[in-house]
Amino acid sequence: MHAIGVDIGGTKIAAGVVDEFGNILAQTRVATAAGDPASIDASIAQVCEILAAEHTVGAIGLAAAGFCSPDRTSVQFAPNIMWRDYPIADKVRALLGTEIPIVVENDANAAGWAEYRFGAAREATDMLMLTIGTGLGGALVVNDQLVRGRYGVGGEVGHMRVVPNGHTCGCGHDGCWEQYASGSALVREARAMAIKSPQRAQLLIDLAGGDVELITGPLVTTAAQQGDEFSQSLLAELGRWIGEGAASVAALLDPEVVVIGGGVAAAGNLLLQPSIDAFVTSLPARGHRVEARFALAKMGNEAGIVGAADLARQ
Repeated sequence: MHAIGVDIGGTKIAAGVVDEFGNILAQTRVATAAGDPASIDASIAQVCEILAAEHTVGAIGLAAAGFCSPDRTSVQFAPNIMWRDYPIADKVRALLGTEIPIVVENDANAAGWAEYRFGAAREATDMLMLTIGTGLGGALVVNDQLVRGRYGVGGEVGHMRVVPNGHTCGCGHDGCWEQYASGSALVREARAMAIKSPQRAQLLIDLAGGDVELITGPLVTTAAQQGDEFSQSLLAELGRWIGEGAASVAALLDPEVVVIGGGVAAAGNLLLQPSIDAFVTSLPARGHRVEARFALAKMGNEAGIVGAADLARQ
């Protein structure tokens, strides 16, 4: 059975028809306005109508950045879109005039499920997926089951508190893991260190056109890949935070594989190896247990579409 997966962002909606093997058969996207939930509903319905016109579809999955209800019909809270206890599945179903099942999933869960089913963790039964982007998204699969928790908001590993009284997080607390293991954390540290030690950061500053405030995560990766020791050290520090946090998750859930995705994953082994090193160093009872393997995500920007469709199909 084919299903439609819809990845809802703050500025755009991407959608595709996905077969049972995780292949995207057709794809489209439209722009959205984050402050207008009704227009987002209309855009979702629009892309679904376009795709369903040429394919027989049996389910629709909506991947949304936010807390999704346990019954997978509503978004209880979203940080970047004005959704508060918003019954998005019912809204879209009314616009489409269909009885096709419509399922709402957290976007990180959808992306993680795609990696578990079709990507870097497809041979595993237990997985930790970390999406290293502006924040730190997470998805957990335990014994072949996606972890949502009793109230639908499980798996938010980015908001484990790792530094008491640390950097303030957008969730309202201090010291969350994502404040140290994310693209935003990488940029914050890169800019601060470039101001403090401009000679060490000369290549990175040059790539930013001489303006420290224009340093970005992709520029750090570019400089590191060119052999810049300063940028490599920034990625190594980010990897340390990733690995140490993953070891804490492993103490609780013992995953078989840790998948690293998101924009910063473009750094490849420059990020992956420091993450592995910190993980094995921090792992409880090291030497007396099987260590999780680390892998880079394989599904790319389409992971949310594929995962949302597959979860809706199931």
